[in-house]
Amino acid sequence: MDGLFTLIQSAIAFGTIIMFGCVGETLSEKGGNLNLGVPGIMYLGGIASLAGAYGYENAVENPSKVIAFIVALVCAVAASVFGGLIYSFLTISLRANQNVTGLTLTIFGSGVANFFGGSLSKLAGGVGQISVPVTSSAYKVGIPGVNFGILVYVAIVVAFVAQYFLTGTRKGLNLRAVGENPATADAAGVNIVKYKYLATCIGAAISGLGGLYYVMDYTKGTWANDGSLENLGWLALALVIFTMWKPLNAIWGAYVFGVLFWLYYYVPGLGRSSQELFKMIPYVVTIIVLIIVSMRNKRENQAPASLGEAYFREDR
Repeated sequence: MDGLFTLIQSAIAFGTIIMFGCVGETLSEKGGNLNLGVPGIMYLGGIASLAGAYGYENAVENPSKVIAFIVALVCAVAASVFGGLIYSFLTISLRANQNVTGLTLTIFGSGVANFFGGSLSKLAGGVGQISVPVTSSAYKVGIPGVNFGILVYVAIVVAFVAQYFLTGTRKGLNLRAVGENPATADAAGVNIVKYKYLATCIGAAISGLGGLYYVMDYTKGTWANDGSLENLGWLALALVIFTMWKPLNAIWGAYVFGVLFWLYYYVPGLGRSSQELFKMIPYVVTIIVLIIVSMRNKRENQAPASLGEAYFREDR
């Protein structure tokens, strides 16, 4: 029973990271933008929050938890939106290839994050020495008696809000129209560029919260150049398909991915190779879901029709 409880705790903590990435990317894709730069954006959010928190805690004799919380949050969101702006400018304004731009953004984000992460580690006295205990403790505050930080609940709220926005508001309907048929939406008076920019940048900000949570709560205010955050970013992209582009499904889907990912740890007698096979399960399940959804051919469960395609108004 203790093992099951620990597995559930691990799954929820793990799932919170990819839930942020999934919901953020879902908003972007609903506007027709396939942003494969989610791992890079999560990197930017994570390192920016750590750098801001480290600078604040070392500049003040008695740092405040509230201010530390705000500093890390603002830095993470600002850096993530910056990543979203880079992607938006290249793919929406310059109409660059979305797949190539997204992959480049991931490489850029991971490179920048690991460079500054290494620099911060040197400033702190060596690898593994960097720590922002005040900020980390601020993010680990949650409901008394429940061992989850505040961002776990924020992720769930964000998923509900995103679902309501897409299905229950006029602006959400407009965004979905942009993703399905931008020419028709343009003819109806919808500002295509505005909606695409906002969806991508807001989606990037949400994805960046996954990096913030990873650094401040999941790894307790430290930094490691082991590529784990990038792997989680790719899982977040897979989760978008698994949830069939529905933010509400990201809540249970993220936790299912968490259980599947950590299940190997609670199965006795597994060798190293078997553990790696277990880690593949979330991706295999995503492929199975993608095949089933394609065979059922229901429009509401498919990707937006114009996903990944640049919009040329003159061709309308």
